[in-house]
Amino acid sequence: MIFALNGNTQSIQTIDSIALFSKNIDGYDTYRIPAIVTAGDGTLLAFCEGRKDGQGDAGNIDILLKRSSDNGKTWSDQVVIWDDGTNTCGNPCPVVDEVTGEIHLLLTHNIGSDHETDIIRKTAESTRTVWVMKSKDNGKSWDKPREITSTTKKKDWGWYATGPGNGIQLKYGPHKGRLVIPCDHSFDDPKGKVRNGPYEYGSHIIYSDDHGLTWQLGGTIKPKVNECQVIEKNDGNGTMLMNMRSYGYSNRRTHSTSYDGGLSWTAPITVEELVEPVCQASFIRYSWKDNHNESLLMFLNPATSGGRRNLSFRMSYDEGKSWPFIRTIFPGPSAYSSITKMDDGNMALFYEGGVKSPYENIIFQSIKILNK
Repeated sequence: MIFALNGNTQSIQTIDSIALFSKNIDGYDTYRIPAIVTAGDGTLLAFCEGRKDGQGDAGNIDILLKRSSDNGKTWSDQVVIWDDGTNTCGNPCPVVDEVTGEIHLLLTHNIGSDHETDIIRKTAESTRTVWVMKSKDNGKSWDKPREITSTTKKKDWGWYATGPGNGIQLKYGPHKGRLVIPCDHSFDDPKGKVRNGPYEYGSHIIYSDDHGLTWQLGGTIKPKVNECQVIEKNDGNGTMLMNMRSYGYSNRRTHSTSYDGGLSWTAPITVEELVEPVCQASFIRYSWKDNHNESLLMFLNPATSGGRRNLSFRMSYDEGKSWPFIRTIFPGPSAYSSITKMDDGNMALFYEGGVKSPYENIIFQSIKILNK
């Protein structure tokens, strides 16, 4: 099916669609938190959480992977790449180092009996920790998870999440080559109201300037924002634009900008066009403005203020200032998502969707961007 929008330079065509992970299949009650990335050799890597104890965010949760070497036409069996017994391994957020070809997968971990509310209030047995895994062979094998909490999380923070979605590598500016992972956290705030207590949410980044050997904490963004995705702007200076899930902004996404490689960020501003039901969203760059292409950003989220449904795809031609192109991808219950550009130039959408609940399936869908 081809969708067209008069007055814009692109339309989109749906190519393939398949439920890649489905509830109560292959040993897990629920699959959640999709993340998809294109490896250096063009292989698609589709990550998610496999939840054995229901659809909640705590409990026995593993990190799973499926791979495709033909742009999503066929897929491997699912592989468990991190299983820590009854504990929670979560929030996959991959980034590809275009210099080394290595894939770094940023993750979080907590004791399975510790719930988010208790971690925020610091009444849990332990806390949320930060980890990384690496693949040198385009996702065929992975090294053991390595903890990096001490350099990426402030001691007074409670909750913590990497992504979910994708990280980026800066192409331009003084920090060219920097690996950047968007994250979020909770912090103590006397004026906060998170989980009915004096706590608040914020966004931040972590980054690596040595191809993933070490990771550092970058600047924070607050208040009332958390799950986020980041792109590099088309100014040649390495400026970054963060798009965030937001609370108290009239069911709208918010943006923040960094001019120094992510060490500091501007205060959040409301993006009126990007309606949300308070949910994660995807945000990536499709193309850079040059002699052959225009700057094109893409965004995917449940575009409604009345519940997680109506997953919609948007495009911006002016670095996120406006979003004139919008098309519904999945009208039913839908929630988290991830996007990557495939080797053939088409886009891979990877999102939660179902008939009665968003958490029945994680769906892979490929679309083609058509020039009019």
